[in-house]
Amino acid sequence: MKKSKRSLIENYEITPFTCFIKPIVYGSKIYSQVVELNDEFISPFKPKVIINQSCEYFGSSYEGRKSGTRRLIGVTHKAPIIIDQTNPIFFFPTTSPLSDDCIWIAHHHVIDYKKKGNGMVQVYFRNNITLEVNMSIGSFTNQMQRTAVLESKVSKINKEIGKMAYGLHRMHNDMEASETPRNYSTEKTDE
Repeated sequence: MKKSKRSLIENYEITPFTCFIKPIVYGSKIYSQVVELNDEFISPFKPKVIINQSCEYFGSSYEGRKSGTRRLIGVTHKAPIIIDQTNPIFFFPTTSPLSDDCIWIAHHHVIDYKKKGNGMVQVYFRNNITLEVNMSIGSFTNQMQRTAVLESKVSKINKEIGKMAYGLHRMHNDMEASETPRNYSTEKTDE
């Protein structure tokens, strides 16, 4: 991975610019290296904590998002999740999320990946940063595909909701248009 300046930050919520969150040893603790399209940070929290806090920031919890993935695509092991549904941000873990070695990767920022050898995968991101991941090419491909399926299901649901909202809006406008305006006069009439 190419080097850049790293700022230490206390709180971090995942954004559409977040590429990946990687555990790093910092002294005797595990911190997170957070790489965005144009920036990089070090957080004193483990990646799983940042994932959970980000899910909560966007109105859910990690367990809720994981449960949603299970319901939508039937995946329970190393499940990809949606962090934010309004700006569809999808992440997947490289190992069990309970492992201190787990890296969380933003699906939409991966432009390519290749087998590197010795069970490693070289991942290429849209900001020209590369990352070596300790997993087989088959497992990485599986994670990319699972996340794409989840993204497709969520997109379909969002489109259906959008159509319903549009239909309700049209129905409301049609009801207003069907009312004939009445002209009420305050003038006295001779009767």
